[in-house]
Amino acid sequence: MVSVIDDENEIEASRAPLLDHLTELRSRLITCMFALVAGFILCFLFSKQIYIFLLQPFAHAADLMAAQKAGHAQGLDLFLAVIGLKPVAHGVAPALHLVFTEPLEFFFTKVKLAGFGAIVLAFPVLAFQLYGFVAPGLYKRERRAFLPFLSAAPVLFLLGAALVYFIMLPFVLWFSLNQQIVGDGSIDVQLLPKVSDYLTLVTSLLLAFGLCFQLPVVLALLGMAGIVTTKMLTAVRRYAVVGVFVVAAVLTPPDPFSMMSLALPGVLLYEVSILCVWLIERRRRREEAAEDATR
Repeated sequence: MVSVIDDENEIEASRAPLLDHLTELRSRLITCMFALVAGFILCFLFSKQIYIFLLQPFAHAADLMAAQKAGHAQGLDLFLAVIGLKPVAHGVAPALHLVFTEPLEFFFTKVKLAGFGAIVLAFPVLAFQLYGFVAPGLYKRERRAFLPFLSAAPVLFLLGAALVYFIMLPFVLWFSLNQQIVGDGSIDVQLLPKVSDYLTLVTSLLLAFGLCFQLPVVLALLGMAGIVTTKMLTAVRRYAVVGVFVVAAVLTPPDPFSMMSLALPGVLLYEVSILCVWLIERRRRREEAAEDATR
């Protein structure tokens, strides 16, 4: 009971007039804007290097195609090599060829890449400014509980992005390269992706996987707010699993491996979310029992 009164007194002491809140909001928005602009400039200056880095899964897929043609990798060994689980003796891969069909297409592609990179680089600043603005309105125990989720969000996003970069993209691109018709008489069908289309594919998959990996954070926060419970999440588990597979089918390229690459981690993350909500409920019961004992 005493802790609740102390929390309420602390919140009362942090109250400020509306004008002060608006002034603080403006200051924090300016800070966020500076962080985004700085991130954009930095990413644009190194946009060529960043784009080449994003092309590495494509280069890996092309290298494996050459190894497959040379007979260095077949069957299960090839599949494990494609998803990075087994090294393989590489063949001599041809140079990658991407095209742009409009004079300023690659320039605007680099602008989009810089914008995407700016959001990623500035996320810690954006998150800190958001937390700093809402923290005075939270109880002390809520602030302590909010910080781990704030730290977990970028970690989970990076895990999803790593799954895309090291497993999903090489497989999708290797599968696409296998659709080519090369050396068949007068017919020649080769994959020549546009620079803008390739960036769209990469960023779409990164965002899809990164956001889907936020499921434990979202459900845990809803559990803290009392909106969802362990019993509720357990009761709708079968529907949630179906929903995860539907989302995976919509967000990933149309092949079973890509869908399973998102669906299986999604199901696992849902189970982790149930565990997180259960831990939150158990701690809440302990705190309520301790407060009742002090009355």
